[in-house]
Amino acid sequence: MNMQKSEARKNWQQDLLERFFGELLVVLFLAIWWITARGLPDFVLPGPWPVAKRLFELLREPEFLDNALVSTVRVILSVLAACLIGGILAFIANTFPLCDGIINERIKPFLNSFPSIGWAILAAIWFNAGNFGVVFVEVAILIPFCLINIDQGFRSIDKELIEMGRSFTRKPTRIWLKINLRLLTPFILAAIKISYGIAWKIALVAELLGAPNGLGYLMLQAQSTAETVTFLAVCFSIVFIFMLGDRLILTPLEKKFPVTK
Repeated sequence: MNMQKSEARKNWQQDLLERFFGELLVVLFLAIWWITARGLPDFVLPGPWPVAKRLFELLREPEFLDNALVSTVRVILSVLAACLIGGILAFIANTFPLCDGIINERIKPFLNSFPSIGWAILAAIWFNAGNFGVVFVEVAILIPFCLINIDQGFRSIDKELIEMGRSFTRKPTRIWLKINLRLLTPFILAAIKISYGIAWKIALVAELLGAPNGLGYLMLQAQSTAETVTFLAVCFSIVFIFMLGDRLILTPLEKKFPVTK
């Protein structure tokens, strides 16, 4: 009992120390930013306060909220589509041995090495400016990340657990849902979490090249008019949206479905 209390106290102290150094790093960053910005004009590098003020102004503007919603929906759809396609490819590779070499030695290296900007340029050539082109770019770039994670999940499934499941039921669907899917869930969530962060970076590039709306489009407008304050405010709004989704949805799901050893 005393050992459990001691361990809990140690973990609490370590967590508190990590939070302290994390907050200290943020304060140091803001201080360095403020000192650096003092000697520069606002169109080159505005200070933290003007950017924060502009960010709060944007949060009250309907146009900004509409564009933020558009970008967020694109990111969510892209992540889900990439995970679905990557999961299907991983399933085929692990179910049909003849397809393993095709998927892991041909398709995966091609998608993994194809330049991101190449997909964005091709989408601008192939499609009209709009949602489909942006989502296409994001999905094409995210598929290999999802494929690698989910494929690793399939390979880590304990075959003895599958045999044990067959001793209780002969229904393949029930075995797959109760055992395979449960063991795959942590890897699927890892793929979603990685893809979610990367998707935001890709979305902005895709929206810069071929979208009439979205946060990337707002950044392009701010850049063309030399509104560095607005540009940085939009960047920090993306950080805020990402952290909101990560902390409120993805992290709790990861804790609920840990990797089963």
